[in-house]
Amino acid sequence: MAQSGTADGLAAAAKAAREAARAGRGLPPVHLWNPEHCGDIDIVIRADGVWMHEGSPIGRAELVRLFSTILRLDPDGYRLVTPVEKLSIRVEDLPFRAVLMRREGEDLIFTTDVGDEVRADAEHPIEVSVDPATGEPRPSLHVRRGLKARIARSVFYELVEMAQLRDGRLSVRSGGASFDLGAAA
Repeated sequence: MAQSGTADGLAAAAKAAREAARAGRGLPPVHLWNPEHCGDIDIVIRADGVWMHEGSPIGRAELVRLFSTILRLDPDGYRLVTPVEKLSIRVEDLPFRAVLMRREGEDLIFTTDVGDEVRADAEHPIEVSVDPATGEPRPSLHVRRGLKARIARSVFYELVEMAQLRDGRLSVRSGGASFDLGAAA
């Protein structure tokens, strides 16, 4: 699946992400980079949030964090993007997991499995779809530029516990917005 040169691509992606982090600029401006597509790299973000490279888990959390900063969702799929390369990767569900939540005043702050903190608001909505096969809720949170996090089951239970009942539906408020969690059982 990986094309020749992907080891160099992996190293270049890690280097670009490290340089952006060291410069203290926050997240790299991947939305501004438009390099040529260089092919596929054998990286898969599994549905459980584990990042795999060539069939093995990427064991260094720092490396996963670095790669997450250069991840972009293009109309035709997920890419790791640097100023000079764009490599396709595969994502089985959503690229991130919202694994923690805390309340700050009226706001809900989520922490993802790669260390992002996201305040739920109109720009970062909580959305709940229903799995057609199981009928179970599939909650998500917009993290940045089209990239979403699957809200962990335990975190969703916390949301349901704090929800208000309105017209037979559960909802929570954060960042001045209201988010529908679904029908009350």
